[in-house]
Amino acid sequence: MKRKQKAFTIIELLAVAMIIALLAVFVVPRAFRGLGKAKHDIAKGKMAIIEQAIAQFQYDCGRLPTGSEGLEALLTAPSDVEDKWAGPYLKPSEILDPWGRPYVYVEPGVVNIGSYDLISLGADGAEGGEGENADIIND
Repeated sequence: MKRKQKAFTIIELLAVAMIIALLAVFVVPRAFRGLGKAKHDIAKGKMAIIEQAIAQFQYDCGRLPTGSEGLEALLTAPSDVEDKWAGPYLKPSEILDPWGRPYVYVEPGVVNIGSYDLISLGADGAEGGEGENADIIND
């Protein structure tokens, strides 16, 4: 009696390789596209937290952080308001966008006249851009 050896044929291996290749072509790009959208949403959420901290700073100190102080005024007390400052209002990691770069604080605001602008430069870290690279500005 001959024993049959159990093994995969070359056809079966090629079929599996083809299925894996098709999944890589069609599924993986969609998954990464969703990841970029998630980071965009996280950036907006973190902006809301920073805006709350700025509002608390303004309530305590009677003014907004200046453009030269930036968001650092939420971490360490500016010299002119040390007696009123009740911070830190944020953790240092909270002033970083999802791509690991600090949010840009502009006071007085260009987009939000009479207030301030809070900006994340998106995935590319440069002004402008589209899609994942688009700037995110508080409104």
